[in-house]
Amino acid sequence: MSTDTPTAAALQEELLRRARSRAARPGPATASATVHHGPAPLTHAQRRMWLMDRLGQDGASYSIPFATRLRGPLDLHALGAALTSLVHRHQILRTRYGQQDAEPYQEVLPAPQEIAIRVVDTDAAGSHALLAAEARRPFDLAAGTVPRALVLRHGPDDHTIQLTFHHISLDGASLETVAEELGELYTAAAQGTPAERPAPPQYADFARRERAGADRHDEGLSHWAERLEGVAPLRLPRPANPPADTTTRPATTTHTVPLDPRIPAALRDLGREHRATLFTVALAAAFAALHRFTGQDDLVIGVAGTHRQGTEMRGLVGLCVNTLPVRVDTAGDPAFTTLVERVREALLDAQQHRDVPFDLILERLGAAARNTDGTALIRVTADVLGHPTTLQLPGTEGRYVEVPSGEAKFDLSFGLVHTDAPAALVQYGRTALDEKEAAALGAHWAALLTAVADEPGRRLSRLPGAAPAPPGGPAGHPAEALLRSHPAVADAAVVEPAGGPLLAYAVLREIGGPSPAELRARLRTALAPERVPAAVTLLDTLPRTADGAPDLARLPGLPSAPAPHGPRADAVTEAFTDLLGHTPRPDDDFFLLGGHSLIAVQLAERLRRALNLPLTGLDIMQARSPRAVTALLDTREAERAAAPATTPSRPRRTREGTVLVTGGTGGVGASVLRELAAQGRPVLALARPESAHLVAATGVDVVEGDLTDLDGLRTAVGSADAVIHAACTFTRPEVDVAAMAAMVGAWSRGPFVFVSSVDAYGRPAGTSVAEESAARQPLSAYGQAKLDCEGMLLRAAGTQGRGGASAVRSPLVWGPHQRLRDQLRWGATGMLYQAARAGHPMDLPRPGTDGCDWFGAAWVHAAALARAVVSCLNAPVHGVANALSGHVAWRDLAGELITLLGSDSEIRETDEVHPDLDHRWHYHADRLAPSLRARPGEDRRAVLAAMVDPSDT
Repeated sequence: MSTDTPTAAALQEELLRRARSRAARPGPATASATVHHGPAPLTHAQRRMWLMDRLGQDGASYSIPFATRLRGPLDLHALGAALTSLVHRHQILRTRYGQQDAEPYQEVLPAPQEIAIRVVDTDAAGSHALLAAEARRPFDLAAGTVPRALVLRHGPDDHTIQLTFHHISLDGASLETVAEELGELYTAAAQGTPAERPAPPQYADFARRERAGADRHDEGLSHWAERLEGVAPLRLPRPANPPADTTTRPATTTHTVPLDPRIPAALRDLGREHRATLFTVALAAAFAALHRFTGQDDLVIGVAGTHRQGTEMRGLVGLCVNTLPVRVDTAGDPAFTTLVERVREALLDAQQHRDVPFDLILERLGAAARNTDGTALIRVTADVLGHPTTLQLPGTEGRYVEVPSGEAKFDLSFGLVHTDAPAALVQYGRTALDEKEAAALGAHWAALLTAVADEPGRRLSRLPGAAPAPPGGPAGHPAEALLRSHPAVADAAVVEPAGGPLLAYAVLREIGGPSPAELRARLRTALAPERVPAAVTLLDTLPRTADGAPDLARLPGLPSAPAPHGPRADAVTEAFTDLLGHTPRPDDDFFLLGGHSLIAVQLAERLRRALNLPLTGLDIMQARSPRAVTALLDTREAERAAAPATTPSRPRRTREGTVLVTGGTGGVGASVLRELAAQGRPVLALARPESAHLVAATGVDVVEGDLTDLDGLRTAVGSADAVIHAACTFTRPEVDVAAMAAMVGAWSRGPFVFVSSVDAYGRPAGTSVAEESAARQPLSAYGQAKLDCEGMLLRAAGTQGRGGASAVRSPLVWGPHQRLRDQLRWGATGMLYQAARAGHPMDLPRPGTDGCDWFGAAWVHAAALARAVVSCLNAPVHGVANALSGHVAWRDLAGELITLLGSDSEIRETDEVHPDLDHRWHYHADRLAPSLRARPGEDRRAVLAAMVDPSDT
């Protein structure tokens, strides 16, 4: 909007704009009445969102887009001045979130001089995509949550305004305050007059009061623990094939069915007759719908509460919402009017203890409040929805614009839209609920509201909707229902195979739950003898087919399932027999036969060599039975048969610039292969014969061999123009050293990059470790082998035509690769991971123990490590360089694992240091820093979330 020569009108306009800005800028009268300096704690509600952001699970899910279509003249300068003034008044809108000593805090940033408004010219038809894209842009909580402003200009007097906030600084009541104040501040700015508003309360003061009053919740927590004792998270019909990609279709889906305009009034009249509000009646209808949908009687629905109490919190902008769990028993087929009375009493009880933060309730309940997949107690919510908040500016007419804001906060939500166009609304997450079932539920919800409005005395069994039959097995078998009702059982199935007895299977929520005998005794006391299964088998997960039914082929103990046969089945049975001491049945459990991790590795090695198929010890521990191991091997054989043909070993190079890569089937090597392929480099990948098909891809040739085949190694190195050595045995250092000697002896040209380890530093005296620092004893056998290999390589570099050498020392490598997920099962990280899974206490060394202020570990993302390694081909470091993405304290890692796994583990500080946790060194990574810069998705929180799979065993 600039011109080369300012006219008098333009000068007057600019002077008026500056006057407006000065007038709208808050003065002393609008400053906060309470002055606090320094950081403030997070409230419980904020802390949950901060943790989700730290773990990479937030993204844009907690963005709050607030969009309004305005018809009429819009003063953009006045809008900017109003928004700037709003952020001046409410400190929470310019707050950043940091961490100190593993504890998060919030800190108010200086007030900005001006809030920028992005203006885009577009027609109305193209606005939806622009608004959705703006809403999906995540906030950086560490940098601050100043709201973003976007104005879409459809015409001179036709605009769509979208303000995007982060939920950590705003809730629904705050949005109403924001809209009201923006209207008044805009009016003042447009008229060039001061905005006269009293100073608002500040959210940081509320956070400090909540922290100071933490002890007052003891009585309320005891009440909630008693009220929710024995509660089990709701079971919903999950999709058989959850959508893997929600970028092309929304992760949240809403079904809206119009209602007759008389329905809300009829429901309100029903409520008056039973001393209940419209919300209570709608909540009762949601309980009835949920009962009909799931077939369960003991139900919990979350309703929105608030911490706003008293006039001193009027006008407060911030996150003051609290979730109240309302538990209602629908047993006995009551009339709907009776259910309304039950819900009214339960809701009144919940509201009497609404000040207890929901997160504290979950902590008190522990593992009983979560499913095995980490889903918390509240999966379903209900509400009555009025007219949405819109921005009302003088001289314009505002209309609400709906903008999708990411994933559903809950798996299922019932809504009664109480406006001039009433409707029944069901919103659900596509990854959490079957779409077909959810669509039917939407129709049933509308029909149920109509039915109870017309005939409120109906019993629940006569209301619209029906509980879905359990997938597979005898439909609605009472033994399955009884097993599922046990608070320690996460999943169950009852099957009656042809020619065999009734059998039951159960998945426990945690280790140490009821035994099969205890579960069967429970069934015997409640069922007729002919309905009691012959056995109850405990499983880690219940295998299901694509349609959600139990997979009979993978269920152990079915007499109708024939024993596997063929060479692979025979080899498995023979290996089990030799290593475990007796011949197993097809469905015997590896661990119950006396197996452990070492035998699993030996078993996998034997079968790998005998059958020439890839297999690991982890595969054995996950498959467990001879039948399942055989099925896995059959699958691996089919995968190999379908893979592209691999190229046999070649005695000479065929393409200029070929890079030999060892360890291509591992997590690091696989990342290196992807990086090389992205750069278009010709690659020769060394792989065992049984694994060669796993690395065969466009641009990647394969040479068969491994670290024990020294002649094959020499041939492979001799045929390449550069070498990246990423393979390692981890447990056999003598093999690693011999392999390096063979490779260095055959190396005659080009650069050589060795993926080493920070273990080669040993145990330095100080905690700050520079690159190429001298090794310090004691060195582990693994670390010594790495140091020896580095020495051989660096001594040979630059001699006899050889190129430069680089020893890239890496710490723990993290990434979404099956081999890298093992990092969370062994060693120090494994110890914390297993403790979190089991809900066991975590004893961590207290800072200052042994004179050390920090205990934790360095880590690197596999993709960042691969970039660093490949960069050494063009620019060898001619020595040692470290490759790190960062460091993580044990307390931080423990807290993140607890949150991800939904664990109730307690973190305890001790003055003793467990040997596995005695890591105290910070490593510098300077030489390869440009390649190591994190890219989207490579932060620790995101990669840890990708590695953790709560359903894994």
